[in-house]
This record gives sequence, structure tokens and C-alpha cells, in this order.
Amino acid sequence: MNEFTMSVDGDGVAVITWDVPNKSMNVMSLDGWDEFEGLLDAALADEAVKGIVLTSGKDTFAGGMDLNVIAKMKEMAGDDPAKGLFDGIMRIHGIMRKMELAGMDLKTKKGGKPIAAALPGTALGIGLELPLSTHRIFAADNPKAKIGLPEIKVGIFPGAGGTTRLSRKLGAMGASPILLEGKLSDPKKAKSMGIIDEVVSADELIAKAKEWVLNAKEADLVKPWDAKGYKMPGGAPYHPAGFMTFVGASAMVNGNTQGVYPAAKALLSAVYEGALVPFDTALKIEARWFTNILMNPSSANMIRSLFINKEALEKGANRPAVDDQKVKKVGVLGAGMMGAGIAYVSANAGIEVVLIDRDQEAADKGKSYAEGILDKGMSRKKVTAEKKEEVLGRINATSDLDALKGCDLIVEAVFEDPKIKGEMTQKVEAIVGDDCIFATNTSTLPITMLAKASSRPEQFIGIHFFSPVDKMLLVEIIKGKETGDRATAKALDYVRQIRKTPIVVNDARFFYANRCIIPYINEGIRMVKEGVEPALIENAAKLMGMPLGPLQLVDETSIDLGVKIAKATRAAMGDDYPDGEVDEVLFWMADQNRLGRKSGSGFYGYDDKGKRTGLWDGLEAKYPVAEEQPDLIEVQHRLMFVQTLEAVRALEEGVLMDIREGDVGAILGWGYAPWSGGPFSWLDMLGSPYAAERCDQLAETYGARFACPQLLRDMAEKDQTFYGNAAKAQAA
Repeated sequence: MNEFTMSVDGDGVAVITWDVPNKSMNVMSLDGWDEFEGLLDAALADEAVKGIVLTSGKDTFAGGMDLNVIAKMKEMAGDDPAKGLFDGIMRIHGIMRKMELAGMDLKTKKGGKPIAAALPGTALGIGLELPLSTHRIFAADNPKAKIGLPEIKVGIFPGAGGTTRLSRKLGAMGASPILLEGKLSDPKKAKSMGIIDEVVSADELIAKAKEWVLNAKEADLVKPWDAKGYKMPGGAPYHPAGFMTFVGASAMVNGNTQGVYPAAKALLSAVYEGALVPFDTALKIEARWFTNILMNPSSANMIRSLFINKEALEKGANRPAVDDQKVKKVGVLGAGMMGAGIAYVSANAGIEVVLIDRDQEAADKGKSYAEGILDKGMSRKKVTAEKKEEVLGRINATSDLDALKGCDLIVEAVFEDPKIKGEMTQKVEAIVGDDCIFATNTSTLPITMLAKASSRPEQFIGIHFFSPVDKMLLVEIIKGKETGDRATAKALDYVRQIRKTPIVVNDARFFYANRCIIPYINEGIRMVKEGVEPALIENAAKLMGMPLGPLQLVDETSIDLGVKIAKATRAAMGDDYPDGEVDEVLFWMADQNRLGRKSGSGFYGYDDKGKRTGLWDGLEAKYPVAEEQPDLIEVQHRLMFVQTLEAVRALEEGVLMDIREGDVGAILGWGYAPWSGGPFSWLDMLGSPYAAERCDQLAETYGARFACPQLLRDMAEKDQTFYGNAAKAQAA
């Protein structure tokens, strides 16, 4: 089945329509390029065709290049992958350039055929790069449409001419939010920024594009960069203004990425170097930098984890084969911060919500949390008054448990106390129907233990939300020993309804996310006691791509919570408890009443507005900084391996059942170095033989927490990778 078709009307306008079969949105494939080029050649060669309109057969234009193809391009490129990739990218540039020049004489710039793009809706990635190669871009007045180049968010950059064309069209400064931040705009905003040319009503879209094609003059077909005397808006790098732009951009990129995201630096290099040469040479430079990024394992890992694997999990890759379990009415027990957030995201997704708390005042306060989020959305013109009323109308805030009748899902988010949770489980199960699934929101308490209070343990499951609920993308679903398939499917379908990404794990202490993040925090605190400079600890983490250093992270989550978790863990583990040295520092901080950001004092100091003022100098008085400091790499490896090895142990023990969930969950749950693709992808980058050897070195120096898991040891002996041998690794 064709991805592109062409028809020619009586006026001689050829309409090339992009409509990929069996896809909700167009994505470009390798076959699609062949089809498009064939139709373009035919239209340019046909004397009866006066011009071309490129449009879509869907209500959107395109979502970009098929990232499954990009992920495999290196494999498909042959024995010399860099050359194969470069040649493939230059072929795409050739097709785009052919459309841009449209058959005109290269010297006189005359004789070309006008080509317009008509975008009915969203145009992303290649879906914008193609239109940028036409002579005029029309977009339907569709406020829900998004227009932009978001490639930087998945570890690549616009490599089909978008980087070069947009920077030459808008200047480096004007293009930077679109290229370096991946910002998306609605059509009117895109027009005001100069990305597109006209916004028209959807009914007139094709007619207006055809009208322009039939009336276009030869001068309208010459792009600014092909015209004599072209100067880059804002100045080229050798211009005083342009020079300052690139100096500032370089500092901004390195400040934001800490040098660990290669795509941003490559993009900036392509713009800078491309601005110094003629346009066609600039396209070659862009292609070379894009090849460089595709050869970098970071880009492949980011695409795999943040797009392919994430999308697969959201579509139910590990969902049990049971009937649809879409949630119609959810009861949320507890209107504190977590419960209020759960109520908001549920109501915002169109689900009827009963929000329960001990009294009406507390329940109303929980509902007001949703109102505050919606009010903020209204102030930013992202939420209408009607939308706010509609969402709040779905939340019934009450203290009456009888209101839970008719709920098909309960999410309990009361105080982290097994006794209180158990009492609520029994009270609620006596009210709701026999088919109702009961989910507990907990970050540490074992699900199997909590399920003992239930008369229907097969319908009892854990749903661990991360705070703040409305912003965090990950939801951890925890199966107890008796949890049934329908409960698992219900939880997965619910998470999909509220537009978040689920991972499913088996019950164990701290589940998956907290199991890995607590050692990261503890290692940072342990180094403080050892005399490692706190600034070195924090910056080493950030230079590895972690969003927060371990000391800042414990401040954010609160030191007294850390104390509570430590005491509970010590009580459960007894003599096997490994973190006494950490507790010494943590408990001392709590004794000083330095409880983190919430108290205005922790490992960092804070001003009266809650802004960090720097690391607390009192730390050094209690734990003096050693004269001899460790190497940066040594600190980084301690922080990375200590959390990564817990991910491997979780897989080895069957807590984690899918390495895809391990990688996606790590990035979305606690910000594990996104450039790496997640812990299993990072180990694949290092290679299992080196990883095992490094474990042995760290274990000999620092202790058993760095001991190489047997699974990794076995893989190292065979030089295996997790993604290359995923089935074997999971079976083990």
C-alpha cells in the first residue's frame, strides 16, 4: 500500500498526499522516501503540472521519521556504518534540495515550479523539515496542532536539513528554542516566530495553497539562502553580534547539558560551521554531525528507552491477556498531597473521582489542590474556564465512605502505617462491589503484607505514584504474591488512562525505584563522612547526567523521611543492615533540626524564599574535608555503580521482569542519567567484561555493596550484553 499518492487537478496543480496506511499519524519510512521522490520527479517532469501542493490525508501532517528506522540505521548501514549513514542522509538531503530548487536553472534561479505545504495539523521532525524545503508553508488554524523539531529530546537533532534551514531562516538566536530545547508551538505562534508563512481555516487550507501556487512569481521560489547577498539574521559567527550569540549559546549548552548530551553540542557545531560556508556545503556539515550522533551509542540508547521502549510499555507490552479494564469511577482514600494529586490526574483524564478524607474540610482541601493546578493552567492560557469546571465537577470530595459504592478501582493513599492501611482496606471492601480492584499507594511497605488485610488478595495490588503526581511520568505497579491478572490489567489500563508510563514489578523491599535510588543517596552521604568534598560529590553526579546530586536529592525528599526509612530498614534487616555509617550522618543532621528544603536547612542552606544558597558549611566542621580527594571518575563510578548494580540484582531476583521497564523506569522515576538510556543500557555501553572488572575493584576498596551480581559475571564471561542477550538475561 502506498504512503504517498498524487493527483493533478484541471488547473495543473499536483497534490501529493501523505497518508501512511494503518497509522494514526504519518511517519517517514525508507520506502516512503522512495515513493515521495518518484512522485516529485514525475510532477517536476510533467509539463502539464504548474506547481505542487504537499499535504496529508490525516488530520495531522506528520509525527516525524520512524524512530524504529533511525534506531536500526546503524545496523543497516553495512560494514562501514559511518559511510553508509552519511550516504543515506545525503540522499535525503538531495531529495529535499530537489524540491527546494524545483527544477529551476541554478544560475538564473528561473524556471522552477512553485511548491507549497498545506499542514492540516501537527507537524514534527521530518514533518516540519519537509515543509521547510517548500516555498511557502500554510497551516490550518488548529490550536491543538503542535509544530516544531523535538529531536533533541530523544538524543538526536534535526538531521534532514531542519537545523541548517531553520537557523538560516530565523538566525541562530531565533532558532535556538526550537532546535536546542525542542519547543513546540501552535500554528499562530509558529507564524509569529517565522517558522511558517500563513495560518488559514481548515476548510480553505488546500484552496489557499493552490491559489498561491497558481499565482506565485519566480522570485517567490528563491529561498533567502539561495539569493545573492544573503546574510544570516542576527549575524554570522564572524559578525560581532553573531560572535556573541555563539559564545552565549556554547555556554548555555554546556551549562544545561554538563557535556553529557552529545546531540546538543553536535547541533550547535553544525549551525556554527554551516554558517561559515555556502548552503549546500552546510548541508554536508549537518549530515556529518548527524552521522556522528547516530554512531554515538548514547543516541541509540535514548531513542530506544525514551521512545521505542516507553511507547511499548504505554501500549501494554506486558499486560496480561484479559478483557478491557478501563476505569469508570475511582475512589481515592486520603486527600493529602499524594491523594489530591491522584484525584486531579484521574479527573483530568475524564474519570469520575470520589476523594475521601476523615472530615469534609480535609477532603475539600484535597480538591482545592486540583483547583490550584487548573487556575495556574488558566493563567497560562492552557486551560479554559469550561475545562476547569468540567474537571472539578468530576471530583466528589467527601468524608462519607458510602460514596465509594459503584467504584471499580480504589486507590488508597493514607498514612504510611500498615495498621491504618489495613483498617481502611477492610472498611472499604465492605462497601464496594466484589469486582472492585483495591490498590495501595505506597513507596516502601510490602504489598503482600498489606494484602493480608484484604478478603480478596487476588484483587489487591500496589500502585506507587511519584511526587508530585501531576508532573511525574512514571507509575510503578507492584504485584503481591497473590495478585491476579485482572488486578494487574486494571492498574495498567488505569495508568494508561491518566497518560503516564507504567512499569510492573514483583513485591520486594523498596520495589524497584526506591531500591535503586536509596543506595545512590546513601553513597553520597557515606562520602561526606569519609571526607570527600561535598561539592565534588554533587558536581560529579551532575556531570554524569543525574538531575540532582545525592545531597540535594535527600534535601528535596526530606532528611526525616530518610531517618524513618533507615530505622524501618534496620529493624527489618537486623545484623545484616549495611548503612550504619550513613545513619550517623543522617541522624546527626536530623538532631540539628536540618530536615531539608521543607525546614529551610539541610545539606544545603536556603533563603527565606526556599532558594538554595549553597552547601552548608557546618558539614565541614563535623566531617572535615580530607586533604587528598578522590578522582572525579572514582566518585562518579561509586554513584553510578551503586544504583546500577541494584537494578541488575532486581532483575536477577525476579523483582524486575523486563529490562525495558528497568531502563525506562530509572530515567522517568529518579532521573537516572537519561543520556545513557538507563542502567542496563549503560552497562551495555561499558561492556559486561569491563563492568564486572570495575565491580571487583570497587568492592575490594569500598565493600560488598559493589559486589558483581552473578548474572553480570556470567554475561562478562561470555561478553554478552543485556539488549543483545535480553531473553537469556531474563531467563537467568
